Amino acid sequence: MIDHISIGVRDISRAKQFYDVTLNALGYTCLSEAEDSLGYGRDAVVLWVVAVDSPVPPDAGSGLHLCFAAPTRKDVDAFHKAALGAGGYDNGKPGLRTNYGANYYAAYVVDPDGYRIEALCGQAVS
Repeated sequence: MIDHISIGVRDISRAKQFYDVTLNALGYTCLSEAEDSLGYGRDAVVLWVVAVDSPVPPDAGSGLHLCFAAPTRKDVDAFHKAALGAGGYDNGKPGLRTNYGANYYAAYVVDPDGYRIEALCGQAVS
């Protein structure tokens, strides 16, 4: 249903450092880079990160978050570790979330701009 999404950040170089490391743990790379934008994905850009003057302020109560598909549970673990090492904040350690599904293995972090992001592997064994 969704072709891509974009988020606004104040510091594009800080965002690049964070997303390069964090998304690489899931097999995603920066496919497009300009002075004021970054495009991440596997085969095509799905996440645009754009430098803006007035990004949306973080609001944990909004329910807004981005969820990235992880091929394996080990990739979810690697995503969490990479994000914390790149300046993100823990928002839920890797593990099963059976209230969402029997095989819902996820981790949650907050990026340096306050965006809440998740990695999810829905495979029974990986």
